[in-house]
Amino acid sequence: MTDMSQAGWIWLAKGAGAVAGSAISLAYILPHGRREAAARFAVGVVCGLIFGGTAGLKIASEFGIESLIGPGELVLMGSAAASLCAWWALGFAMRAFQGNGFGRSLQKKSETENADEG
Repeated sequence: MTDMSQAGWIWLAKGAGAVAGSAISLAYILPHGRREAAARFAVGVVCGLIFGGTAGLKIASEFGIESLIGPGELVLMGSAAASLCAWWALGFAMRAFQGNGFGRSLQKKSETENADEG
């Protein structure tokens, strides 16, 4: 087990952080059913794996601790944070593009531009 490469340890830390963040997300706000729980868990794990390194680097730089922690801790922290916040970020984006925010403002802008042209 100690023969694992540095990249292997990084992926293990990303996976552990993503799973931990998803589990905390599910416990924090309980889902309405099994399907929603599975979807939220999957979204959290995928976002944690994809954005874990970047989120960890941003968090570490904001706190000024990037030189104090190792790469494994950095991706573990970032994966957990990205995974925990994934469902809320997705919900925000869904609401924004359903006409309650950005969609409505883009539609008004488009209508204004079309009225100016015609």
